Amino acid sequence: MLSYNDLVGQALHASLRGWDFSWLRDRTSGGSPSWRYTERASALLSAAPRLLDLDTGGGEVLASLAPLPRHTVAMEAWQPNIPIAAERLRPLSATVLGGTADAIPVSEATFDLVLNRHGALNAAEVARVLTPGGRLLTQQVGTRNDVELNVALGAPAPDPEAWTLAVAVDRLRRYGFRVLDAREEMIDYVFHDIGAVVFQLRAVPWQVRDFDLNRYERPLQSLHERICSEGAFTVRNHRFLIEAALPDI
Repeated sequence: MLSYNDLVGQALHASLRGWDFSWLRDRTSGGSPSWRYTERASALLSAAPRLLDLDTGGGEVLASLAPLPRHTVAMEAWQPNIPIAAERLRPLSATVLGGTADAIPVSEATFDLVLNRHGALNAAEVARVLTPGGRLLTQQVGTRNDVELNVALGAPAPDPEAWTLAVAVDRLRRYGFRVLDAREEMIDYVFHDIGAVVFQLRAVPWQVRDFDLNRYERPLQSLHERICSEGAFTVRNHRFLIEAALPDI
């Protein structure tokens, strides 16, 4: 078993390029909901000549859905990811734009389908850019996600009721969406070493918003000892899926 310093050092030097969690392979396990987001998305593409993918990251998930509709736009809010997404998606004839979910930089009624996997969701903006009868498929991370990490580190946790399936469905219905499918699950996700924990906290900084290795060194060391003793540290992923449609006119 590697030491605390060795494991943390590996995590600090791991690349955070794009939205790529492959470094965690073999260091974590579990974390998959019962549904298959990419299968649901692929099934919708055949009836959607104009596609918008929100918060595409490095384009990893969108690229996996190829071939893409002729008119495909991917939007990303984090500037360092934009050239990464453009490099990956350009060969698939997709355009990559910078922008945020609160101000999607396209005209009204432009897209037949909006995809959103783990991105910010603004119901009003999605309704604005969809055509009549257009569809939204989104998989979201709820605010009950991985709160065991916050507890173990003694860090502030978000309001567990702030972002749930019920909250998201209510917002979508306010903007005229008809909800076709809605599912929510809490899924075991297992960290097998402290390096995986540190990488996760670097990659997902909103989990512990004041995360700093020095600030949390003592609880991280305690968690390392716990993992060594118990063999793993289990948290609960909070995921929900919604497919919704605007009414035809």
